[in-house]
Amino acid sequence: MTLVAHLYWSFRSPYSYLGTPQYLEIVDKYDVDIKVKPVYPIAIRTPEFFTTINPQWIAYLMRDCKRVADYRGMTFRWPSPDPVVMDIEKRIISDTQPYIFRLTRLGVEAAARGKGLAFLNEISHMIFDGKTVNWHEGNHMADAAARAGLDLADMEAAIEGSEQAYDDIIASNQAELDASGHWGVPTLVFDGEPFFGQDRIDMAVWRMMQNGLEVKR
Repeated sequence: MTLVAHLYWSFRSPYSYLGTPQYLEIVDKYDVDIKVKPVYPIAIRTPEFFTTINPQWIAYLMRDCKRVADYRGMTFRWPSPDPVVMDIEKRIISDTQPYIFRLTRLGVEAAARGKGLAFLNEISHMIFDGKTVNWHEGNHMADAAARAGLDLADMEAAIEGSEQAYDDIIASNQAELDASGHWGVPTLVFDGEPFFGQDRIDMAVWRMMQNGLEVKR
């Protein structure tokens, strides 16, 4: 029997990027369906977050993400441009956000087309792996979508004029995440139990194995 888990994930979360190859490995190896549930990052959901945290948090985040990337044989650099427009020094989130809304709605559309994980993987690598500057320009987005088996222009045409419907889905995803008992990303929820962070993925597999997870034949 195919098990089902739900992945709550953000396009601005470096840990979401770092964990995505593991989620792909899970669905490739095991009989499990990981349903992608994109949410907006905490900077959008709770803009005051960055004005209240310890100033050391951002420096530690960068150091840790680089360390995790090195450990997993990945590359990491903070995106250029940042998916969330923000004054880093003042830690103030801009009212104008041309990137994160587009990305998250596209994530919803990719999930609806059955290519959610592949799309998250390709887009997040393009944004965070340090090899693509100005990832939002030229053919970068379209090429990444194509590698996931999707047509970017067709996806954006489907979204145009229906943005509120996509935002309603994103809000519903966030409500589901909150109901699971956590608020951060990436969080994989299986049978109502949340596993937050890329460092809890192995434990999520362990739990699913206790509930009949099988290797694909």
